[in-house]
Amino acid sequence: MAGGWGCPHEVADRCTKINNLPCDPGMKGCELYGRFRFADESKNERYWEKKEREKLTNPKDGDPAK
Repeated sequence: MAGGWGCPHEVADRCTKINNLPCDPGMKGCELYGRFRFADESKNERYWEKKEREKLTNPKDGDPAK
């Protein structure tokens, strides 16, 4: 465990939630997948999909699409 956050699914650097694979925060299936942006852009695809969908379903005030 590194930093100030510990994952309850990580045991001995393995993810018990995802077939006991090596823990890689943000990988598909991870609790963090799609919820946060990562420095590694390859892990941000789901994040950007969600943000785009939010824009389409929640237009800002004054937006002509409203």
